[in-house]
Amino acid sequence: MKKFLSTIFASTILLGSLAACSGDGGNTTTGTSGGSDNGSSEETVTIKFHTHGNEASYNWAETIAAFEEEYPKINVDLVILSEKGDTQESLQKLDLAAASGEQLDVLMFSDPASYAQRVALGMVAPIDEFIEKDGYVLTEEYKVDTKLNDSYYALPGKFNPWYVLLNKDHLDAAGLEVPTEWTWDDFMDYAKQLTTDDHYGTFFHGPQGGGWMEFMKLALASEEDNTEFVKADGTSNIDSPLFRKTLEMRVQMEKVDKSAVPYTDIISQKLHYRNQFFAQDASTILIGSWMNTELGGTDQFPLDFNVAVAPYPTNEAGAPGYTPVTTDFMAVAANSDLKEEAYTFIRWYTTEGQIVQGKNVPSWNGVSEDDLGTIIDGILAGTVSPEKVDKDSLLRVLKSAQSSKIIPPVEYQSEIYKVINDEYEKLILGDQDVDATVNSTQERVQEIIDNNK
Repeated sequence: MKKFLSTIFASTILLGSLAACSGDGGNTTTGTSGGSDNGSSEETVTIKFHTHGNEASYNWAETIAAFEEEYPKINVDLVILSEKGDTQESLQKLDLAAASGEQLDVLMFSDPASYAQRVALGMVAPIDEFIEKDGYVLTEEYKVDTKLNDSYYALPGKFNPWYVLLNKDHLDAAGLEVPTEWTWDDFMDYAKQLTTDDHYGTFFHGPQGGGWMEFMKLALASEEDNTEFVKADGTSNIDSPLFRKTLEMRVQMEKVDKSAVPYTDIISQKLHYRNQFFAQDASTILIGSWMNTELGGTDQFPLDFNVAVAPYPTNEAGAPGYTPVTTDFMAVAANSDLKEEAYTFIRWYTTEGQIVQGKNVPSWNGVSEDDLGTIIDGILAGTVSPEKVDKDSLLRVLKSAQSSKIIPPVEYQSEIYKVINDEYEKLILGDQDVDATVNSTQERVQEIIDNNK
């Protein structure tokens, strides 16, 4: 993959140089708009915005119209790379656009891996100078820290933290309150108390075939840093006591407490978290807040009970509420001739533009409680039974969640995932204990790291 992308990027530079020698290569005016001063120059410019997001999910028509009204000297030419919102298709088309020398100004990435990979290839420009000029601290301005290699290359758009969905009817029957803060020990206790002859206390949707590995780093993900299986310095993190803790929790809940859906059932029956939760076969699920759009039920998964939301558990009582987070990384292309204008757009889009868009919870801390409430009302209104959702608990979780630091993914990450998945299966199927699992996993992961040096 890296070799392929490197070839593409080299082609981009060559084609970009040829285009520069032959004129402006298109019909876009390349004057300076003044960026953050609302486009005060005499010329109007057009920036190209390449995105995986489709109109239905991102309300681009209204959003871009609002930007162009506020910045009349900057036009935005929207390039939707996948009408179905397929991120892999989008990345392939983006790489091809770069290779062919197309104009690239604003780039949108859906995950840390695609963002970090293209930063490493030099496709993305650092934006530190613009942030410094605007006079804000990114980690104070936004909930997601996008720093890579001591520089910022993107601003975060939406804010989708992981949380715990709760069947509030089951909680009421068990005499349990909706947690406002809790630890993994509390989570395990709740799951045990919620388990009955009719349903399990919780359902873990992974690991599966080297995917959904979030469920192999439960305790790791509650920390601010070193949340991945390989640390930022390239060393193994398998020896972390929090990796062991995750394994011990999974065994305790499935084998001893019998409060979690058995792994064998998940794999053999191809169980899915939506079915498990909405059919009330599991009282709680750990999942990402992309589920906001489905909390009130859908035509496919109607809601016949009341839903509440709890924060991602912490390792210690009173610890900060860190959680896995997904966002859109809004970046400026390295080869753009309109970097200031591109930055102007991503800064607007990740702040007031998120409110105009009204489709997602923003990462921007400048969103007022009223604005956030309005956005959530709009999201829930698109579900079948919004009145069954405990909106207060949802808002409380979304406002308090914090993103851990991004750890750039290693090129051989899929190999690491497969090893961890394999060793976990040996553990949960009773072929080895926790000590043997940790030791074997550490040995195999270290071998992969050594082979890739």
